[in-house]
Amino acid sequence: MPVTYVSGTAPGALPFVGHAWPLMRRPLDFLRSLPAHGDLVEIRLGSVPAYVPCHPELLRQVLFDDRTFDKGGPFFTRLRDIVGNGLGSCAHQDHRRQRRLVQPAFHRARLDGYAAVMAEEAARLSASWREGQTVDVFPAMFGLALRTVTRTLFSARIAEDDVARLQQSFAVALSGLFRRMFVPGPVQRLPLPANRRYARALAELHSVVDRLVAAYRRSGTDHGDLLSTLVAARDEDGGGLTDTEIHDQVMTMVFGGSETMAASLTWTLYALARHPEAARELHEELDAVLGGRPVTPADAARLPRTGQVVTEALRRYPPAWLFTRVTTAPVVMAGRRLPAGSTMVVSPPVVHLNPAVHPCPEEFRPARQPARPGRRPARRPRSSAPGPASASATPTP
Repeated sequence: MPVTYVSGTAPGALPFVGHAWPLMRRPLDFLRSLPAHGDLVEIRLGSVPAYVPCHPELLRQVLFDDRTFDKGGPFFTRLRDIVGNGLGSCAHQDHRRQRRLVQPAFHRARLDGYAAVMAEEAARLSASWREGQTVDVFPAMFGLALRTVTRTLFSARIAEDDVARLQQSFAVALSGLFRRMFVPGPVQRLPLPANRRYARALAELHSVVDRLVAAYRRSGTDHGDLLSTLVAARDEDGGGLTDTEIHDQVMTMVFGGSETMAASLTWTLYALARHPEAARELHEELDAVLGGRPVTPADAARLPRTGQVVTEALRRYPPAWLFTRVTTAPVVMAGRRLPAGSTMVVSPPVVHLNPAVHPCPEEFRPARQPARPGRRPARRPRSSAPGPASASATPTP
């Protein structure tokens, strides 16, 4: 039987800036309020209408159909300032070729080597800590993740001064990325201090990566690492990645393997610190399975509680809280016809923290997650749509 979805409109949009103020000042509060207005809710990014899927199945439709809902919109425009046209930001038409060229770098035979680097860096960091020491966790996790990803890319330790420069530049660029999503284009081009800081951070990021890649390419040596695989990769016609494409893939992997990974680790540790029972169960499992030795990829299947803790932390504290897609063709969703070029705003907290989807969503409950990876049926939240709304019998995808 088809499910009826309801569309609605978020109140409070202001002329010219739309919902920019709550999105910049109270983003999670604003986003979490949207399901009360429907399963698909229109908001305003400046003067541009955008649509937020608030129902799990509508969200799934957007994420699974990347031909119709392609990477684009304000988030990816700003993200490409940082990572270029790499695998994580490229449009659908480029994705298949890039994925095939990059895929050998993630062959199962190479994962053991990457895992060994991760275990070594984790052991190095934890050995530097002392009982009773207070640690500023996010910088520590960022350094851990950045050293790990650069070692898998370049086979050698990145210099600590480069780690510091990348960390600072990423922090400034990411802060600017989200702010600039909601600021009109002309304002972004003004010589304001924030705009100048953003431009300097981008220049520093690209300079560090260019220097590392250039030094690597000059050596002419196959180091057996991830970058070697990128350089050697060839498509069906014998073509490989250009220097620009290699730069963009490196930026994508450094970005994806550092900031979001550091945020995920930080929030997981935060959750464990606030829930000692969950921490105790986690340690018991790790002691029983590992017996003090470093973890390997083969251990993952024997660590179900660890997986539940990580998954629940991702649900409760998703590191990527907002990104955008753009429709490539007209589509009807929740009874509303969206023209080609419509902006879709994807926000995991809208669904993750919806009590109709996850009971008591504010609570950290690892046991609510499946012990083994697998798809769970989504519960349909009740929809109320005060103000303008429309309903449609849209079949569940």
